[in-house]
Amino acid sequence: MQKFVIGINDAGQRLDKYLTKKFPQMPSGILYKGIRKKRIKLNGKRAEASVFLNEGDLLELYINDEFLVVKQETADLSCINPDLDIIYEDENLLLIDKKPGTSIHSDQTKNSIDLVTKIKAYLNQKDEFDSNDQSTFSPAVCNRLDKNTGGIVIAAKNAKTLRVINEKIRNNEIEKKYLCVADGVLEPKTALLTAYHKKDAKLNKVYIFDTPDKDSKQIQTHYHVLKEKQGKSLVEVTLITGRTHQIRAHFAHIGHPLMGDKKYNPNLKSTGYKYQALYAYKLTFLFKEACHLDYLNGKTFTVESVPFALNF
Repeated sequence: MQKFVIGINDAGQRLDKYLTKKFPQMPSGILYKGIRKKRIKLNGKRAEASVFLNEGDLLELYINDEFLVVKQETADLSCINPDLDIIYEDENLLLIDKKPGTSIHSDQTKNSIDLVTKIKAYLNQKDEFDSNDQSTFSPAVCNRLDKNTGGIVIAAKNAKTLRVINEKIRNNEIEKKYLCVADGVLEPKTALLTAYHKKDAKLNKVYIFDTPDKDSKQIQTHYHVLKEKQGKSLVEVTLITGRTHQIRAHFAHIGHPLMGDKKYNPNLKSTGYKYQALYAYKLTFLFKEACHLDYLNGKTFTVESVPFALNF
């Protein structure tokens, strides 16, 4: 039998979801049977699987110990060099300039350390994160960028911040601007592009259509040409919608693929771009409703130097 008190980082989760994350070796049949048979009690009473946990709740589990193995961090965080380019940090979050070639999460190759592991290592070495803590929360990123796209990534230090930032992103209360280098000269110089986006998960590739297609979703991409040089355009892009590979696929669709983009511009000869010329370089918090992060409202954070932009 085990019993423990719910902390602030685990509050707000469903009972079954919390236990699934905390005890990954517990079969779902054992979990739900334990709830039905009152072998899992919340504050001394039977609880439904769908009940949401509150800080200070007492959980008691009368389950065989073989199923109560807490998920542990596999990497030795104390031995990892985080090597993070931190733009901003406070007690709730980090804004990190992710370099092209770094994966957000671990990939199959395991040839390099992913960004989430670096964030955990950084906070572990600052004594802000204990990988052996039995809490189900660990530092997490709120927005994703492709491995070969650079730019600002938001990392939450606590569960409350993760929930709020994810909600703000869904509600378009965080404005993200990108810099990219497009092949060719765009006309007009400023425009709002509207099209339809369809993802092929097996190929990890998307397709863009001018009219709705089965299972497609509308996308909107606003761009403004900043500079032109030798038949290429430095463009600032604002995502109105945020779909997979939206900027890369949308610009390829209109005949101006991004330099260095091997997936959506495979016929482009060697150009000296190791990665696609795309960078999430600016982020502005535009909260409509109050939250514990209100001190960030109206603030803009910008990457100081985007390598490919220096060529213009």
